[in-house]
Amino acid sequence: MKDTHLFLFGGSPPMPDRMASQFVETLRNKRGTITVLYIEREGAEEYLPRYTLSLHSHAPELNIFYLPLGTFYTEKQLDQLRASNGIIIGGGDTLAYRNYIVETEIAEIIRCQFQNGTPIAGFSAGALISPNNCVISPKDNPEEVTLYQQGLGLLMNAVLSAHYLKWEEQDQLKTIVAYTHVQVGYGIAEDSGIYFKNQRLTTIEGYVHIENYSTSGHPEYG
Repeated sequence: MKDTHLFLFGGSPPMPDRMASQFVETLRNKRGTITVLYIEREGAEEYLPRYTLSLHSHAPELNIFYLPLGTFYTEKQLDQLRASNGIIIGGGDTLAYRNYIVETEIAEIIRCQFQNGTPIAGFSAGALISPNNCVISPKDNPEEVTLYQQGLGLLMNAVLSAHYLKWEEQDQLKTIVAYTHVQVGYGIAEDSGIYFKNQRLTTIEGYVHIENYSTSGHPEYG
């Protein structure tokens, strides 16, 4: 059985340097291809290189394949995703990312790649859809209520809060941990990230608050 690697970030790219180094270390081929999944919007072409900026400082010969999310993909695009050495899920509209990825053919490829040892990274929206429970903050959807959705299932028994400090998500994280009855919630701030190897928290970079369901203590790292 292959080791699994999941990198989750609370804000916008690029990856913090330590996380970028670890992501590169997990790649089977330092000259392979990283696929970036993103939603097309104004200014996307100028913004996209930020997702792999830190990676190139550690592996300058990496190739990058940008795959815009939609309702239809060519077989060539899907084959390129299947052959990727690493996958990055971008940030933005969390509900849109969830609708374009979870419960689609893209999700099945991501899960298969993940189980086969391909490192997966998610920024903000990409991080939020990664656990089994995808919880979308009232500050992150037009209904302005907490939305509880099915996620990708790459991280079990945990929930996430992105932009934890910027959005003042302290009470929100406590609420969603209690509501979902998961073991732990991670509040990830801007410019911060966490790395899970085989479902176990391995590295924290930046500011991350850990909210435990079963204890009254809430340790903070940062």
